[in-house]
Amino acid sequence: MHEAENDRRYGLAAAVTTYAIWGFFPVYFVLLLGGVDPLEILVHRVLWGSVVLVGVITAARQWGSIKEVIRNSRARNGLALASLLMGVVWFFYGYGALTGRAVDVALGYFVCPLVTMVLAVAVEGEKLRPAQWVSAVIGAFAIVIVTVGYGSFPWISCIIAVAFALYSLAKSRVSRGVKATAGLTVESIFLVPAAGAIMAWLYATDRAAFAVEGLGSTELWLVLSGPLTAFPLLLFAIAAARLPLSLVGNLQYLNPALQFVAGVLVLQEEMPLTRLLGFGLVWLALAVLVIDASQARTRRVRQFVR
Repeated sequence: MHEAENDRRYGLAAAVTTYAIWGFFPVYFVLLLGGVDPLEILVHRVLWGSVVLVGVITAARQWGSIKEVIRNSRARNGLALASLLMGVVWFFYGYGALTGRAVDVALGYFVCPLVTMVLAVAVEGEKLRPAQWVSAVIGAFAIVIVTVGYGSFPWISCIIAVAFALYSLAKSRVSRGVKATAGLTVESIFLVPAAGAIMAWLYATDRAAFAVEGLGSTELWLVLSGPLTAFPLLLFAIAAARLPLSLVGNLQYLNPALQFVAGVLVLQEEMPLTRLLGFGLVWLALAVLVIDASQARTRRVRQFVR
């Protein structure tokens, strides 16, 4: 019992640390990398993050797991798709932060569970409970409110929500039999060739910032963006292995909540009444989801006890 309680504490600490890092990442981008092209930030996150993950795999002597993943065509193809989708999320995460849309990024992560629910119906053939349909309708109405009130469609929010939901779907289909660290490393390595090509193009078009005028603070922050990308993913794997899935799912809202706080209070982004109303509706939709999931879980436990 004592060991299980310690595991839960470690898992909870890992989850909270993960979501805190992700939540305040927009501040890191804006304050420390404000003049860098979002594509270059993506490149350095991929390259230096891959270095960290390869180091972890080497230290843990898990290269055998990497070979198993590469030999498994289903896992390999699934992780290749997942890596592409994660690259999309990372790019628009940085782009949103650097163009004064950190709040839109937060909205995307809030909407993601609703998109995941729709994918469960459209792709997996699952049937939604009435409360889940109500939640989906409220979420869709929230997007309409934000669009009308803000004067433009929140496309960054929608891209992040759809890409991350598809990423979660791709990962769920290959997660069995694939160690979390090995899967993350393969995902990252798949992006390295594209990252290298983008970096070459940035230098060829004079858009690169790294080491153009020597080494300084910008180079340091770009290098550190790799570990700040890799370590939360590793911590998340630790949390997922030690905490109930329901708790991990509920804690995930800490990430966009902190992004929202960072965008409004730290980065001073505008928050007109209609935009706030849209967020309020999204939060209502998520509350309906959480309550419904809790009630469904309680019903399943009662049926099992009987």
